[in-house]
Amino acid sequence: MNLELKNKNALVCGSSQGIGKATAILLAKEGVNVTLIARNEEKLKAVLLELPNNNQCHSYLVADFSKPTELNQVLKESNLEFHILVNNTGGPKGGPVFNAKIEEFESAFTQHLKCNHILVQNLVPFMKKKCYGRIINIISTSVKQPLDGLGVSNTIRGAVASWSKTLANELGEFGITVNNVLPGATNTERLNEIIKNKSDKTGLSIDTVSKNMMNASPAKRFATPKEIANAVVFLASEKASFINGINIPVDGGRTKSL
Repeated sequence: MNLELKNKNALVCGSSQGIGKATAILLAKEGVNVTLIARNEEKLKAVLLELPNNNQCHSYLVADFSKPTELNQVLKESNLEFHILVNNTGGPKGGPVFNAKIEEFESAFTQHLKCNHILVQNLVPFMKKKCYGRIINIISTSVKQPLDGLGVSNTIRGAVASWSKTLANELGEFGITVNNVLPGATNTERLNEIIKNKSDKTGLSIDTVSKNMMNASPAKRFATPKEIANAVVFLASEKASFINGINIPVDGGRTKSL
């Protein structure tokens, strides 16, 4: 299928590893000019070398999403124009919501919602001008079904989903769609951290925790980052022009709700 993405420009957040990196690579394969953004410059340089390049213009920006003012400045100084924005930020620390410190909520709100909003406000004017925009937020299945032991994440992800739906209603008339991809358990560094934390708290082995998590999905396995990226790239394309304001779980069927 021709996704009609050649010569589009995309900004992919959290693209130094995991789902963000996989998304950047797949977009580049479709002919997109990809700009990576994350806080680790060495990792960004390494990923930049991995991007498929057929006379494309790939680049990277360095920004720490815990510092929204810095992010805003980086975007204004870059003066780049993007048709596609992939919002993707590492999840907050795990633990019961009752035990969470106020600072944990504030930090997560800054990294996920404030920074998403800064990105949108900087990029949407160009999208409106081109009558084409794709904003894809990589969130979590917790917006449909809260996950045990991820209290802060459940709370903040839900806020991002509501913000996204509101934005979709406001921007649809300009040819801009806003959708959320909800990954299930995906084989990334973040998942390894979650498994280790569960192992430490329960006393179960890492292998047992991993198997229990796999068995929670009808697919009986973890997703690969590329499987999540496939959904993101489709939503970024011309083919998804009438898909707007939705949450798409990519979780092998783990989420019990419709």
